[in-house]
Amino acid sequence: MKITTFNPHIITKDAESVVKLFEELGFQKRHDRKDIGDYKVEGIRMKDAGGFYVDIAEPEIDLPRDLVAIRMNVDDFDEAYELLKARGFRNFYGDKLIESKSAKSAMMVSESGLGINLIQHIK
Repeated sequence: MKITTFNPHIITKDAESVVKLFEELGFQKRHDRKDIGDYKVEGIRMKDAGGFYVDIAEPEIDLPRDLVAIRMNVDDFDEAYELLKARGFRNFYGDKLIESKSAKSAMMVSESGLGINLIQHIK
């Protein structure tokens, strides 16, 4: 398994204010997606001039506070998914994967609360 992208991922109920903060820090929106797979979620990808990325998600769930996770794109989703499960991570959505035409993903969470948004882009 090869990791192809690794960057911070912020899950919030107020994406607009987080986007504004990162714009002030020099980031620009690369793309903005809504309704990813079966889920109502806004997904925003931002990049700065130095090549750093940050992802911001605003799901349609009641969040008590913002969460910070790691976005990790891989070339072999199944291998990475099993590796994380073997180390105690669980899929936030049970056994359901988030699938679209261009990617499949799962928000994996460790017992201590570390979140990894595991993604494989479909080419």
